[in-house]
Amino acid sequence: MMMSRAVPLTIVVAIFLLNLTGQCHGQLQFGFYKNKCSFDVESIVRNVVQIKYFNDTTLVAALLRMQFHDCFVHGCDASLLLDGDNSEKTAPPNLTVRGFEVIDAIKAAVEFFCPGIVSCADIIAIATREAVFLAKGGWYNVETGRRDGFISKAADVDLPAPNITVSDSIAAFAKRNLDATDMVYLLGGHTVGIAHCFLFQDRLYNYKNTNQPDPNMDLVLLNMLRDKCPQNSDGSNTTFLDQNPSSSFIVDSSYYQQLQQKKGILQIDQDLASDPNTKSTVENIGNGNSFSFNFGLAMIKLGAVDVLTVDQGEIRRSCRSVNKP
Repeated sequence: MMMSRAVPLTIVVAIFLLNLTGQCHGQLQFGFYKNKCSFDVESIVRNVVQIKYFNDTTLVAALLRMQFHDCFVHGCDASLLLDGDNSEKTAPPNLTVRGFEVIDAIKAAVEFFCPGIVSCADIIAIATREAVFLAKGGWYNVETGRRDGFISKAADVDLPAPNITVSDSIAAFAKRNLDATDMVYLLGGHTVGIAHCFLFQDRLYNYKNTNQPDPNMDLVLLNMLRDKCPQNSDGSNTTFLDQNPSSSFIVDSSYYQQLQQKKGILQIDQDLASDPNTKSTVENIGNGNSFSFNFGLAMIKLGAVDVLTVDQGEIRRSCRSVNKP
């Protein structure tokens, strides 16, 4: 396997273990495109992602969010990529999803070398893995063989809100065959990226209608966020989800350490550190226990949610529209 830089021994071991123990989901499999194209599909994706990433390191957060938002609605079928007046893109939670032009660029490249072979759904999964690796998040193998869906409706978008309770979040993940541990690791995607003030402003001024701030927030962080997010502002300002300035663009366990210091930005994030169903997992990760490997396993499970395979979907010619008969 060719990679863009030297691979640490821990990552080599992780790849071996994934190959040894990873179970394929449905008709998905590792190396699905082998011998289906005269070029290495994953290398094509990798080259485009590298170019885009080195021009914009926020790409990793954008792609992580894109994959999560796509897979949580109708499964991982690239329905989020479809254009339309009432498509998933137009739903409020998806208005700030970014990276569509990156997927377009990758699709153009794979169509040039491997026309009609690679699905947009697989491109999202592979591209996200490549960005995570570039952001020092470790390597995980990606199962492929997905097909693209035909349906994309804004009304179907039902994503967990940032102020959802931990128990309700666990239930939402369980509907996608993801358990509480998977949830904690997947929310670790917040180790990169930003949040707009309106998503957490209630924690600063009127937590649970008390007219008081959230007592479970670090006071230094509270004062900093109040400066950034004035009470009567429109909430459009942003802050990093990982408050460690040396780690805001790195996929690592710093996010969990911040939660243990009461520096979580979103309510669901901070509540992970105190809820009895998730507290011990947060502590274990925060103490440095195998974040990259287990995050990769959780991403593989996310990528297998309700996928469409050979007789259920299509290979789109353009990721933004279904093929015309």
